[in-house]
Amino acid sequence: MIRHLASAVVMCLLAQPALAATCREEAYAGVDYAICDVNVTQEVLRLFLYEPDTTRPYGYFSTLNAALEDQGFALGFATNAGMYHDDRAPVGLYIEDGVTVQGVISNAGPGNFGLLPNGILCLRDRRIDVIETLRYVAEAPDCTSATQSGPMLVIDGALHPRFLRDSTSRFIRNGVGTNEDGTVASFVISNSPVTFHAFGSMFRDHLGLKNALYFDGNVSRLRAPELGRNDIGFGALGPIIGVVEGAKPPPLPASEATSEEALDTAPETDDE
Repeated sequence: MIRHLASAVVMCLLAQPALAATCREEAYAGVDYAICDVNVTQEVLRLFLYEPDTTRPYGYFSTLNAALEDQGFALGFATNAGMYHDDRAPVGLYIEDGVTVQGVISNAGPGNFGLLPNGILCLRDRRIDVIETLRYVAEAPDCTSATQSGPMLVIDGALHPRFLRDSTSRFIRNGVGTNEDGTVASFVISNSPVTFHAFGSMFRDHLGLKNALYFDGNVSRLRAPELGRNDIGFGALGPIIGVVEGAKPPPLPASEATSEEALDTAPETDDE
């Protein structure tokens, strides 16, 4: 009887769908936020900048969605993903589907981007990580796609050292944090102006994430169909990150697939 119960529990766990892309609104420390969690083992999350074979940026969620619909897909959740120049070219590292558009910038500089430490959002097959820039340079991970921005909001569980609790600088802000096994990215945008200290604390203390990266301020926008939200804003965006609905993530490596199958077919022991 015990072995049959254990087998039933295993089968139930295997049958449970993993978290895909879900968006919600939550308040933390007196500020309202929209939060979208994306499980990259279940959803295809991609970076987008230029329309195919051009240097013309998509710029808007609607333009990108129309392009995806022409391919039989659709844009689900989306947000701006890193700082950009007036021509919408990325300020720092930008890799899209294996093609490097802009190299990494590791030195300090003006503005929020140059407020070191800054960081990189690295996408690999079925994995996503926020990585501090100097660590990225040292480790040289093989990112299929990547975008650099700054400053880091949370670095290995610590808030950025330049953040002041009593700062008077408040803006709409958006950013991203990743969990420790690299399966889920949490994208957050504040619904009202907030300080860097408060925004970083939201990722660390409320969401429990040890690494998080700032994307941008008042230009920040969110597309979250389940929240009825599709921000238009003023002017075109640079890099955009979003879920491609209708696309499937790459298959599990053979070793991992074999392990899951073995769990399902392992012989039972007589422990009644």
